[in-house]
Amino acid sequence: MNVFILAWRNLWRNKRRTLLTLAAVFMAVFFSSFMTGMQEGTYSKMIDNIVKFYSGYIQIHQKNYWETKSINDIFTPTDSLYQTVNSVEGITRYTARLESYSLISSGENTKGAAIMGVDPEKENAITNLSHWVDKGKYLTADDNGVLIAVNLAKNLEVGVGDTLTLLSQGYHGMSAYGIYPVRGILKFPNPELNNMAVYMTLHNAQNFFSAPDMASSIVIMVDNYNKVDRINKTLNSKLGSEYSSMTWDEMQPEIVQMIEGDRAGGVIMKAILYILIGFTIFGTVIMMINERLKEIAITVAVGMQKYKVQLMLFFETVIIAFLGVLTGFLISFPALTILKHHPIPLSGELAKAYSSYGLEPAMFFSTIPRVFTNQVIIVFIITLVVYFYPLFKIYFLNIIKSLRA
Repeated sequence: MNVFILAWRNLWRNKRRTLLTLAAVFMAVFFSSFMTGMQEGTYSKMIDNIVKFYSGYIQIHQKNYWETKSINDIFTPTDSLYQTVNSVEGITRYTARLESYSLISSGENTKGAAIMGVDPEKENAITNLSHWVDKGKYLTADDNGVLIAVNLAKNLEVGVGDTLTLLSQGYHGMSAYGIYPVRGILKFPNPELNNMAVYMTLHNAQNFFSAPDMASSIVIMVDNYNKVDRINKTLNSKLGSEYSSMTWDEMQPEIVQMIEGDRAGGVIMKAILYILIGFTIFGTVIMMINERLKEIAITVAVGMQKYKVQLMLFFETVIIAFLGVLTGFLISFPALTILKHHPIPLSGELAKAYSSYGLEPAMFFSTIPRVFTNQVIIVFIITLVVYFYPLFKIYFLNIIKSLRA
């Protein structure tokens, strides 16, 4: 205890030196937490966009559908299938969809588009689709109209109240033809959906593709993102050989690869930051030891054992590390919490770059535990590693030479 008290008093003999070291540790924790929080917030928003705009957390398909994406590989959802879905703990919502492709024309303009047959009420509960209606109105359960994405509407030169002609191939080679009024214009933050999405009621899509009561997928939401893999494994074991279930990352591997690649780049940047901070702390420790070398030599000469001097310096290092990482956490946590609820809006070219990836043009932040715990632990360890310098310096201390210094 006496050694600890002595270490505490030694730290505040030179307040400027101690505060500089504390500042270095604080900045390491703060900036690494800020960088990690921004990364994880961006990834979380990206995943949230994918899940809520299109894929859901999990989808159930007929066994071969995801490989072929063919209208011929759809299925009829049965009561027993829905009972299986309801029996899996953690599933909160689900809805059936019928998706395929069609040529769409208005006057002399023709474009290819993805047709999304949805249950308006259930789809809205999962994807909040009605929120993206920029003009017109959302679909009702018995609506015979369609919602069309904004860029597709511009290319076809149509607006609310105009009619579209759809031509495609239906189930098992049936001809698919229909004329539908435009009920609303959708404007997504995702440019891909803005270019090719057309929504109609599930009943209308089934009639259009000559596929009564059929669906291409059942889209599932869960109560906790961290449970997705476990729920998917349980669901797959109950579905049998006729169906398969897939998680969002299995359906969007390119997004996972992009996240992992970006995360690897972030690790390199943080490694550089940690190295700089490590050398800053190391330089401060070298200065501190060299300034106190004569004082330490006198202390040893009058009878204090070297291991106690080493222990004293260890306590000094631990105190600085603890205070630095604690301050970094106490400042970074509320700062990131505020930024999580109030994202920083972007503009100009950076906003366009974000939009090209299907993200809203803003800097999003996360406050998940590993944003802070990883940085606190790493910086604390770096600070303790620096302690080995004074440890060996004292161990090999030449008392006579130091007293003459």
